Amino acid sequence: MVLVSTARHGAPGRIRIIGGSLRNSRLDVADMPGLRPTAERLRETLFNWLAPIISGARVLDLCAGTGALGIEALSRGAASVQFVEREARVARAIEQNLARLKQADGAVAAMDAEAFLRGAGRPHDLVLLDPPFALGLWKALAQQLEQGGWLATAALIYVESPRTVTLTLPPNWQLQRESHAGDARGALYRRT
Repeated sequence: MVLVSTARHGAPGRIRIIGGSLRNSRLDVADMPGLRPTAERLRETLFNWLAPIISGARVLDLCAGTGALGIEALSRGAASVQFVEREARVARAIEQNLARLKQADGAVAAMDAEAFLRGAGRPHDLVLLDPPFALGLWKALAQQLEQGGWLATAALIYVESPRTVTLTLPPNWQLQRESHAGDARGALYRRT
């Protein structure tokens, strides 16, 4: 994740949910160096793509950061969201936002994504994969998702990365759509 100001999304330290039952709700964002909320434009594009399938989906938000992607999924009717965030203070902020917004279908694991994926896999319909850009974890996490039983048969995987980085992802992940916002690329893959 790359540091960006949240001021353009609202008050400093807050971003807003853009659609669904929680539309215009504000999320408190922990003050943490390197925390990069997904740009509002990319979030809106992603959830427009997901509109036909998000209702009732089981979602895994890896490297959740602010939790904005997963909370947006809950707002739009996802059945459940498992958030995974390694920074304890940031994970607590997600838990506090979920409690304040009365979102009981969200659970937070305060641990490293790679360690989480070494656990017993439970298939998810949608995975939100947005690791800190500087760590270059896309390939390792994608392999763990694919091999560990974390993906439903025709799961969708949203991958956010720098525009200039070429990713090595499992060959059975077929690109469905992609968009760009600033230096970030958002791509939606379907597992085949």
